[in-house]
Amino acid sequence: MNRHFGALAGQPVIIGGGIAGLMTALHLAPEPVVLFSKASLGFQSSSLLAQGGIAASLGPDDHSSFHAVDTIAAGDGLCDAEVVDRVTEAAADAINALSSFGAQFDRDDDGNLRLGLEAAHSRRRIVHAAGDGTGRELIRTLVEAVRNTPSITSIEGADARRLVMHDGAVSGLLVAAPGDAAVLPTSRVVIATGGIGGLFFDTTNPMGSFGQGLALAARAGAVLADLEFVQFHPTALDTPSRPMPLISEAVRGEGAMLIDETGRRFLADVSGEELAPRDIVARAVAQHLAKGHRVYLDARDWPVHAFADRFPAIDAACKAAGLDPACMPIPILPAAHYHMGGIAVDLAGHSSVAGLWACGEAACTGLHGANRLASNSLLEAAVFARDVARSVAGAPTGPNHLSVLNDLPAPRDPALVRPIASAALGLERSGRDMAQALTALLPMASSDGPEADPAMVALMIAVAASQRTESRGAHFRVDFPARADAAGRSRLTMAHALEAAADLAAEPVPPLERTA
Repeated sequence: MNRHFGALAGQPVIIGGGIAGLMTALHLAPEPVVLFSKASLGFQSSSLLAQGGIAASLGPDDHSSFHAVDTIAAGDGLCDAEVVDRVTEAAADAINALSSFGAQFDRDDDGNLRLGLEAAHSRRRIVHAAGDGTGRELIRTLVEAVRNTPSITSIEGADARRLVMHDGAVSGLLVAAPGDAAVLPTSRVVIATGGIGGLFFDTTNPMGSFGQGLALAARAGAVLADLEFVQFHPTALDTPSRPMPLISEAVRGEGAMLIDETGRRFLADVSGEELAPRDIVARAVAQHLAKGHRVYLDARDWPVHAFADRFPAIDAACKAAGLDPACMPIPILPAAHYHMGGIAVDLAGHSSVAGLWACGEAACTGLHGANRLASNSLLEAAVFARDVARSVAGAPTGPNHLSVLNDLPAPRDPALVRPIASAALGLERSGRDMAQALTALLPMASSDGPEADPAMVALMIAVAASQRTESRGAHFRVDFPARADAAGRSRLTMAHALEAAADLAAEPVPPLERTA
């Protein structure tokens, strides 16, 4: 790896081989760019697993303003309206851009895009590829395009360990590969490392997605925002496999029902029923499970072979687990799925640190607010990849400061953090549980061990969640179940989080009074 860096010094660097990273690299062409990926491009990324699709107001009865209204409603008062308008208005261009790279979206016999329905959308506007294989098709397309673009240097199997700083600005990236480590001098870095689901036992994300990009940014002094808002998908396939196979919301959009072991539709009295916002459905499922019930997704009313034709990947995952959705209800439970929080960025994807951008799930743009609207995540990545690329290309290149490689941080492993985050930062939270978590996380985050970065990310989430003494969107406090009349977005730096964590862990916590 060392032998390549001399020629690459000064080029912009993208960390992450999912859709956000791949598209940013492609939009930067023909400017030379270095793309680092911990695994082979596209693998071990949540993008590959994405089933739902991309939300875009393309139907004759739809408009970007309707899409914006639905996005803001799902965001529960914390969306940035300017960002929402910008992203929803750019949706058609994003679909066209992906098509230009070669993506094959599902179309009807007349060549029109097939538009699906998902929860909290008022119109059919979900663009799919290969049925429930949207992420797989997009990754296939974009990886092929990247490999065919001479200006992109892809370095796979490389783990970004630290941002190197000089006078408060990015000056390089410390990267490790098996048997090798080096610093690549650069004044422009884009973090596109995905989410934080790997901090939890039950997740649909790759288990290595624990927020490494957030830790890189936090340790460089960047501001992080909305960290407390973690979306749990209500319908992950209940098997021992990890990550858990996702049962897309599109299945409920096409009419499948949630039932318990008695066959009762326990969501029948909930506004929106199966298509209520995800946080409502996920908590209802979790509460029903806590009462000793089993919960299933029932698609048995569909015509023979219809499920397998519409959702081939889900059908295959079910059958691999010994289940046939055509004649058996599918056992499900909620799982950590998407992080609304991340590195705080502006409309160009630039962070609070000079020379550092973020794109995709690692970024917090303000689009999602307190709760992501289904299928807005791939859209956000596609729209902001273009804007980030423009900003990076237009940024002045700083001097290449040569850095001496001193201590190499250990490879990161969230195993010790996972039980703490799962117990304290799940669907329902309490001040007592989070104070106990902070007590355990503080020494881990300050250590030099493999748990340091995952612990730092979990600690910052716990601080933000502790400081939000209300329930809103995906953040639910059993000790503060009401929604506050007014609330703002949260913003944290690592220094402030460590100080707050010490104070919160030391405070006496009153007895927990749970509200039924």
